[in-house]
Amino acid sequence: MTMTETSVRKSVTVQAPADRAFRVFTEGFGRWWPREGHHVGAAGLKEVVLECRDGGRWYEIGADGTEHDWGHVLTWDPPHRLVLAWQIDGNRTWHYNPNLITEVEVRFVPDGQGRTRVELEHRNLDRFGDAQDQVRAVFESPAGWQDPLDAFAEAAAA
Repeated sequence: MTMTETSVRKSVTVQAPADRAFRVFTEGFGRWWPREGHHVGAAGLKEVVLECRDGGRWYEIGADGTEHDWGHVLTWDPPHRLVLAWQIDGNRTWHYNPNLITEVEVRFVPDGQGRTRVELEHRNLDRFGDAQDQVRAVFESPAGWQDPLDAFAEAAAA
């Protein structure tokens, strides 16, 4: 059994109050999410959709019109936090797995003078089984969770 940490944590401070940061992150998800290298469909990414409610879907629409589920909204608590079920398997390929649920929690913490610290934790990585270390390395890399957070920070400040 591996002794690897079972969570990846990333954060960014944005030049926006928490309510605006939350709205940009959720309602504007498809506008700031990186298009290159952050999709599961073979045809490339046309759009990303986050349905802003408890139980809402989280999915992508490929350039060819196909939909690929990523998971769903577990907790909807504006403007404080959002918890998403990540149901994309990382065992050799990235694809939706309805039997896999890891969690992505995003917290929006006021940080004075109109700023917000956005804290992201992707947890339960042990549920990836033998692929846990490989998946963790991807999420920890600059091209993992940090690229989307940086793109979000830029959009929130605009």
